[in-house]
Amino acid sequence: MALHSINPATGEPLRTYPEHGGPEAARLLAEAAEAFQHWRAVSFPERAATLRAAAAVLRRRREACARLMTEEMGKPLAQARAEAEKCALCCDHFAERAEEYLRRETVPGDAGTGYVLFQPLGVVLAVMPWNFPFWQVFRAAAPAIMAGNAVVLKHASNVSGCAVACEEVFREAGLPAGVFRTVLAGSARVKELIASPHVMAVTVTGSTAAGAAVAAQAGALIKKTVLELGGSDPYLILGDADLPAAVETCVTARLINSGQSCIAAKRFIVVEELREAFETLFVRRMLEQKMGNPLEEDTRVGPLARPDLRDELHQQVRRSVAQGARLLCGGEIPSGPGAFYPPTVLSGVTRGMSAFDEETFGPVAAIVAARDEAEAVALANASPFGLGGAVFTRDRERGERVAAQIEAGCVFVNDFVRSDPRLPFGGVKLSGYGRELAAFGIREFVNVKTVWVRNSG
Repeated sequence: MALHSINPATGEPLRTYPEHGGPEAARLLAEAAEAFQHWRAVSFPERAATLRAAAAVLRRRREACARLMTEEMGKPLAQARAEAEKCALCCDHFAERAEEYLRRETVPGDAGTGYVLFQPLGVVLAVMPWNFPFWQVFRAAAPAIMAGNAVVLKHASNVSGCAVACEEVFREAGLPAGVFRTVLAGSARVKELIASPHVMAVTVTGSTAAGAAVAAQAGALIKKTVLELGGSDPYLILGDADLPAAVETCVTARLINSGQSCIAAKRFIVVEELREAFETLFVRRMLEQKMGNPLEEDTRVGPLARPDLRDELHQQVRRSVAQGARLLCGGEIPSGPGAFYPPTVLSGVTRGMSAFDEETFGPVAAIVAARDEAEAVALANASPFGLGGAVFTRDRERGERVAAQIEAGCVFVNDFVRSDPRLPFGGVKLSGYGRELAAFGIREFVNVKTVWVRNSG
């Protein structure tokens, strides 16, 4: 069996990678488990030196990594460069802060002293998607490795080159052999990997269906999971919003990574008094964004990662229009090669429509009208997803109050949602559970161990 990388901008094949068979995958897992026994005893300063070296490798290889991302999944080149740098920043952050995040906590008592230790679990299996082929890997691996765990990556098949490159970064940085390994395999092998006695925990970024399958398999084996899944992020534009600024931010939030992001803005809930003006400005700016060759510096919208994903998105648009939504721009598959789909805006979107109820993974924006703030919040929460959201208002206190009412793992006020190594990241409802990044993320894959010592005498 083999895994194939295909350029989504041209449809042309790139590379073929031999898939690891069952015995080879088992060997790699066993090597990771053996490496863990040594790595867990390495001091925080030594681990940090290796992570800082990985950050330096990422910066040296930034152009090559960026081009690889763009060729394999279509990400605009400028965004791919930024992704490589963000991975380096993540390594630097956990190199600096991991020891603090995992420092022993003492709890004095009447008859003795208790303390809490944070100790690594072992091999963490990382099942990662294609849309941020470096960032998703490093934001999971950097904290896990700094905590003393080993990591085995099962990446999406269409970005196998990125999977290999991630391992090369750690190898060049001097990480001991086995502490980070890549298994090249299709999704059918995930269940087998989870079942390995060497795997102690699983972290997954992907669709809700994929997360549910992994959670069921890992749960049956009593293995810890962290799930970062789909989203249908609401952006609330309230009556006192700075409209031009809100529109610019919303366009960025919808089109980042060509709209292929779990935390991309998807539902724009606009109070009725601003709706018409918002639509006019928003459509104008969406139409001004260049779609085309993702290797060109000024391209804002590249292709979707695969033709079948483009076709699925188009069907969601068609269903929404059939259900009563109005198509303001886009909505047609362009002629020519590549899995391109134009920036598309739907208005008059309501509950029950595909564009409201489902995750739209591409450059499609759904505009939803609300009578007032209260209905805007209710519409934001009328979703099975709960990953991110945003609120636009000139009143900071109002923004914070509304943000607190939105059912999501992260809500931004007057800005677009994004992950940051310094802040916990994750969702609720069908968007998953557990957290990545910051102190909360690094503590997901450790044994939180209580030790109690009775006073003598």
